[in-house]
Parts: sequence; structure tokens; C-alpha cells
Amino acid sequence: MTQLTHDRYCDEIARQIDQLTSIVTSGADLTATVPTCPDWTLDELVRHVGRALRWADQLVRTRAEENIPDEKVPDRAGPDAVGDAAALGAWLAEAGDLVVEALREAGPDAAAWAWSGQATAGFWARRMTHEITVHRADAALAAGLPYEVAPEVAADAIDEWLEIVQFIQRMGLTEGAKELCGDGRSIHLHATDTPAELDAEWLVELAEDGVRRRRGHAKATVALRGPLTDVLLAFYRRLPLDTPGLEILGERELLEFWLSRATFG
Repeated sequence: MTQLTHDRYCDEIARQIDQLTSIVTSGADLTATVPTCPDWTLDELVRHVGRALRWADQLVRTRAEENIPDEKVPDRAGPDAVGDAAALGAWLAEAGDLVVEALREAGPDAAAWAWSGQATAGFWARRMTHEITVHRADAALAAGLPYEVAPEVAADAIDEWLEIVQFIQRMGLTEGAKELCGDGRSIHLHATDTPAELDAEWLVELAEDGVRRRRGHAKATVALRGPLTDVLLAFYRRLPLDTPGLEILGERELLEFWLSRATFG
């Protein structure tokens, strides 16, 4: 599974922050609850993204050897006023500019503390790309606006999420992830709208020793089929499994079991 290049990740961060900023300044109600993240308003969601970007910027910019606490991240809080679209959009755009500048200057192999086993700027370029990929979908859904993402970015987001689930399971970070093992039952993800060369199919096996994954077509206990963007969002629990255009073949209960336990926390 080939990841995108470092430059492409940097380009995507810049592009997607521009798109997210456009949502902020589109006239959307920033006090509205985000349906896919019901603990947050749209304003709070955007601040979460901006804070993540500024944190990653500091880790990469300073070549941090250990985590940087929140209070050490400059301008982390964002605008004082809630619902000020212009100020929030400018703060978010600045965060994007800062982290892209730091990532480009550092290059993918520069050391930077990370919670994963890959403590490099390259890790943060990829992580921030997909942090925005998913949360931009949250924002678009909250604002009632269309959402699109490049197929290769969506496919890489699925790859990264599976790697994160494996990491969480390996480190024993959540009780739910510990349950994602078993007798080899499997989940097949199949994007129906992508060219063959993208290989946008995945097999996820719940083996006795934990989650195993690979790209490719295979028969599985349950299959989730549909347009790649919808498969991505459903697999991230951003779209209901009954969304028109998605198809489930086989044991739906296994897919629901996975979705209830494959979480950050």
C-alpha cells in the first residue's frame, strides 16, 4: 500500500483547509450542533481542527523530542468571540499556513515527537491530512453543503484508519479495540466507482491475535460496497449504513460490531 508523497500531503492540507475555511465563511450557523459529532457545535469543531494543526506545527517546527502541552502552543484558543466567521476563518487559515510551512521545511524524515511509533514530520503530514479529510466532512454535513475528496486521498484515509486501529489494539489503548479479534471473520470494503489501478478494496480480518488487513478483492463474512467517499464516511461512522448507494452483503452484525469498537477512545 503506497502512501502519498510528502508534498502531496502538504498540498492536501492547504487545499482542504481552504475548503473548510470556505464552509466557515459561507454563512453557516456556527452555533449549530454537528450531527456526526453531537458534543460539538460547528464553531467547536473548527477550533478542534485549528488546535490540532497548531499543535502539529509546533511539534514539527521545533523538532520536538517529547509532547508539547496545550498551554505551550501559541494562539491555541482562537478568537474570543464565538460565531465570528471572519475571525474564525482567518485563524484556521493561518493554522493551515503555519503547519504546511513547517512540514515543507522539515521534509518527511525530520524527527518530531508523535504518539505513534513513527516520530517524523511525515507522520504528521499524513495525520493532519486525514484529520481534515474527516472533519471537513463533519463540517459539510453540519452546514448542509456537498462534500468531495480526491479518490487517492480517500483510499489513503481508509488505510491510515486501519493502521490506527491496529496501533490502538496493539497498545491496548481501548477496551473496544481489544475485542476486535476472533476466529478469522472478515470485512470487505469495496469502492464501486474507482479505476482498477487505485485498488480501492480492503480485506480486514479479525484474527485470533488481532486485526489483519490487506488491499485487494476477497470473499468475506460481510462486505460494504458503494462509492469510495461513502464507504470512507460510513467506515468512519459519518454516514449511516443504510445510506442510499451503500450495499451490505453478508453478516451486517459483524460490520456493526467493528464500527462500535474501532474508535480513538
